[in-house]
Amino acid sequence: MIDNLVIGILITIAFVSVIVLFCALLIKLYINKIRNYTRLIYEKDLQFQKTLTETILETQEQVFNNISQELHDDAGQQLTYINFLVENLKLDSPQLSETMEPVSTAVSALSQSIRRASHSLSGQLLVQQNVVKAISAEVSRLQHLGRIKILFKFEGDEPKGIDSGSQIVIYRIFQELINNILKHAQATEISIHLIANPFELTVADNGKGFDVRAVNKEEGLGLHNLKNRADIVGLDFALNSAPGKGTEVILSQK
Repeated sequence: MIDNLVIGILITIAFVSVIVLFCALLIKLYINKIRNYTRLIYEKDLQFQKTLTETILETQEQVFNNISQELHDDAGQQLTYINFLVENLKLDSPQLSETMEPVSTAVSALSQSIRRASHSLSGQLLVQQNVVKAISAEVSRLQHLGRIKILFKFEGDEPKGIDSGSQIVIYRIFQELINNILKHAQATEISIHLIANPFELTVADNGKGFDVRAVNKEEGLGLHNLKNRADIVGLDFALNSAPGKGTEVILSQK
């Protein structure tokens, strides 16, 4: 009888063990299913965000190109015509030549500024050149404006492994970084270091800086968008800043 009792206990233990093992297997399968489902949702969300960002960038680029074309074809031509009238007036009335000379100079300077702004906005011109030359030209334009001291250093002239579409995105990131500095940083100096191969762009300022960890959602949205754009074109986006220590952003090939 004792033997039967022992056998019964062993059978019960074995049966319970099988049930526990089966339940553990079911739980593991369920957890794996949840994990796969979560990963799938995450990947779809990332893909959606990437597609949405790409669509926004394409729309933005089209708007920039339209504005560039308008500046070049409309405003530029109008200023050329005005300058033509001024020069004719100076020829017809030599006594007014000295008086009209500042007007002629101002119109010519404004025409040059509009031309540079048009080139800065045009993605087509960037495609014809490359991002290194485009950034160099933009730096020259900003230095000409004289709003802030800009130190610029670059190495190489032809980026490799970056297609024309990605170069446009990089150029727009650079423009937005500069615009953020001019609007918010209260800086007196910007330092730009550009390396063509492997591509690396460092933009630093001596402004007020900020606590990266304390940036609220609204303030950090612009930085988040810049990082998303960098991710789209396969670049790392590193941000370093602290109150009173300025800000540094590094874009580099992964």
